[in-house]
Amino acid sequence: MIMRFLTRLGIRIKSKPTIAPASTYGVSAAGVSPGALQVIERLQAKNYQAFIVGGAVRDLLLGVKPKDFDVATNATPEEIKPLFRRAFIIGRRFRLVHVLVGAETIEVSTFRAAKDVSDPEADEHGRILSDNVYGKQADDAARRDFTVNALYYDPVGEQIWDYLGSLKDIKARQLRLIGDPETRFREDPVRMLRAVRLSAKLNLTIAAKTRAPIKQLAPLLSNVPPSRLFDETLKLLLSGYALATLSAMRREGLHHGILPLLDIVLEQPMGQRFIELALADTDERVTSGKPVSPSFLFATLLWHEVLQAWEARKQKGERPVPALHAAMDEVIERQGERLAIPKRFVGVMKEVWVLQPRFEQRSGQRPFRLLETERFRAAYDFLWLRCKSGEMPVELADWWLAFQDADAERRADMLKPDEGRATGNTRRRRRPRKNKGAGDAADAAVDAAPQSPAAASE
Repeated sequence: MIMRFLTRLGIRIKSKPTIAPASTYGVSAAGVSPGALQVIERLQAKNYQAFIVGGAVRDLLLGVKPKDFDVATNATPEEIKPLFRRAFIIGRRFRLVHVLVGAETIEVSTFRAAKDVSDPEADEHGRILSDNVYGKQADDAARRDFTVNALYYDPVGEQIWDYLGSLKDIKARQLRLIGDPETRFREDPVRMLRAVRLSAKLNLTIAAKTRAPIKQLAPLLSNVPPSRLFDETLKLLLSGYALATLSAMRREGLHHGILPLLDIVLEQPMGQRFIELALADTDERVTSGKPVSPSFLFATLLWHEVLQAWEARKQKGERPVPALHAAMDEVIERQGERLAIPKRFVGVMKEVWVLQPRFEQRSGQRPFRLLETERFRAAYDFLWLRCKSGEMPVELADWWLAFQDADAERRADMLKPDEGRATGNTRRRRRPRKNKGAGDAADAAVDAAPQSPAAASE
């Protein structure tokens, strides 16, 4: 029955794999994490099949250090769990086991079979909603997304098992979807994003038949839960190849389901320059192993939408500060319909945005108060990108860089004259209410509180 269904999907798979010595391809157990090796040895000792699977095998063959190691086995979750002291069964759409080995968490899944898209647990577009159907290893290979992800490596026997000609695709550096592309993309539209991400990250060419239906099926991304779309987008942006991936997404028309206003932003020279600088900086940090803030990254991607909405509100006569807050809420709400950015990230994004106007205030105590804010460093890095892209004068970023490092005397000299006092445009604070019997001292005038035009944004 499974084989008939696979045939309908356009998947041709051998019942027996091609088994190749791992050493032929420069792969050895030395490249496998100790935790993954321990899990495989324990499962095999209990007479279960167990292999390193998926992206880890692909990366080992391509000479890339795997980020993590997943294990596939013919043991069920209920059979796996008792074999390890710290193991937990998780998942709804498909159940798997997390095995904790020291500081490592090894994800162990049971061989699964492809599920018919006519099943009641698939939606009207063919997207699979539940996937708990166990099968044989050949079935498990067939239900994976791309051939390069359908290889199995046994580090104990030092063998690589190939059911789909995956090794040939690895050698040709070709990314080929398993089965009929349209059907498989309908099963899970996120596969279109993965195709673009993997091709950019690993310098693979998307096979012509795989690429052909992507533009036509791109609207299916709107059926993917926003929370899952956020997870996939974050992987894409933190791949170390975000700039190349985003360019590829635009070529394939996939960004409309994630960042639908990106084209509008990128049509503006400053907007394009700003985002390219932000993504290039992110790629450099990822490649160097430095931490990257998702909040900062999404703040850069959505900033010019916020800027446009803010300017539009000010043109209508709204006051700058309330207009900025309203613009932020408007953009976040509109974006949330497509991509569910977690609230913990949104809060930081807004803090970075709302500090931007305050960098223009360089008189009095305002610069000192800004230095003391929790998000100053992130907000300054954001300002630097704005200046570098031409949105703001570079002199402003240079001034703040020098102000941060200056001593108290130098800072005092750097302060700008208060424009309000210089032009005579001063505003007097309200006099405090007199206390009974306070005498003439209560009548003393309060010092004028000058305000520069930029201070209206404080």
